[in-house]
Amino acid sequence: MGWWQLNADTLARSRFVLSPFAETFAGLQLLHAGTAAHPGEEAWLRAHLPGYRALLAADPVTAQLVRAGLGRSWIADFLVPLPRDGEPLAETLAQVRATDPAQARADLRVSLRGPLPAALERDDLPQRAAALLAHVWTETVRPYWDRRRRVLEADVAARTAQVSRHGWAAALDSLKPGQTRWLGDNRLQVNVLELPPRDISGAELVLVPVTPGHGWAYWEIPKRYAIVYGCTGALADPGSRNVPASLGALLGPARAGVLVLLASPMSTSQLVAVTGQGLGSVGRHLRVLLDAGLVERRRAGRSVLYERTAAGDVLVEAPQRSDTYRS
Repeated sequence: MGWWQLNADTLARSRFVLSPFAETFAGLQLLHAGTAAHPGEEAWLRAHLPGYRALLAADPVTAQLVRAGLGRSWIADFLVPLPRDGEPLAETLAQVRATDPAQARADLRVSLRGPLPAALERDDLPQRAAALLAHVWTETVRPYWDRRRRVLEADVAARTAQVSRHGWAAALDSLKPGQTRWLGDNRLQVNVLELPPRDISGAELVLVPVTPGHGWAYWEIPKRYAIVYGCTGALADPGSRNVPASLGALLGPARAGVLVLLASPMSTSQLVAVTGQGLGSVGRHLRVLLDAGLVERRRAGRSVLYERTAAGDVLVEAPQRSDTYRS
């Protein structure tokens, strides 16, 4: 397994970062795999997979580049520059485009674990990769970015609350189940690959949520390291937010759906993005739930976050009939 050694200062300074580029690359991975993990991804693939496949069919070199770059268990390093907080997508794509061609080919050999196909022995691979990622962003991610950004913000709020309640070990264990794990003795497992350990004490560590995919670990030795992870399933997957029928009958399916989501703290704008309900409707649901003592609110920086109370937990988790509404 691959693990990082880090000191208390590195963990204390670690932070969550939202990255349009990471979201775009995760979208490329999903298009390449062509297999959805939930109904929301199925709908997205139906809308965008035909166009993506047509693009690659018309450009066999880029098609081979994608297959080589995503590899079997390793992503070519030049394809995934480490995201910086607030960095515009254009700047990250410029880093990809500016990669030395020889380095790009070397990275691809690592991801392939062998020689390059003859078609990839060329100098324009970084430019092709940047152009493809720009296309994925423009055609398949940007139209949904405002909603996805709020979903990602909701995930960060939930993870931050988990840190405050249960500590960093629990939060890190849950980032990529089966991949990330706090091992004790200041060791963080980042994947299950057979890799030598790295001492990252004193380096910058960022945690980057994305809505599709399972994420990846990346580093710019010696100063910057990142774990990209798929955000909480209930946020990314509308199909996982099933509302028990009796709870929906009691509160109404829309209001019950809000209560189900508030197992983790969320703001009003995040609830609007995740549920698809209007701001006024979400506000009314929250007022009723607050008055009933089923949720509570607290301020976190500039945001007001809502979360279920113990009474709300009891209501959601009580034995229910087997039929469900879908929020």
